[in-house]
Amino acid sequence: MADLIPSGSGGFVSLLHGGHGGDLVMPKPFAHEIYLFDTHVAGTTHIEGIKELEPYLNIEDKLIFLREPNNPYDPKAILIQTSSGVKIGYVPKVDNIIFARLMDAGKLLFGRISQKEVKGNWVKIDIKIYLQE
Repeated sequence: MADLIPSGSGGFVSLLHGGHGGDLVMPKPFAHEIYLFDTHVAGTTHIEGIKELEPYLNIEDKLIFLREPNNPYDPKAILIQTSSGVKIGYVPKVDNIIFARLMDAGKLLFGRISQKEVKGNWVKIDIKIYLQE
């Protein structure tokens, strides 16, 4: 049977501390950004100046998620802001319960714009939700 750790290396402890033991490469257990879900930004029609902001929103832009547990309309509300802190809407109420629980447990969630379209007075912004690990 072949050895996982070549002889002459620092052994298993060395492997755990960065000694690769020849060609042996240990996989990393987690990605830095874990894709979770596709949805859209809710409430853009209620955001003053959203049509003027739309040209500055780009595909793949990172979006900040902030919990609003005291929101009078939804105790699981998750506010969505641009990376510069401009409010653009919310994670839809129908989609937010699991994400709110993750955030309440201390997990860092964020979004990225995947598509956008102006439809009359409505700016439709599709997003992907990620977990930062």
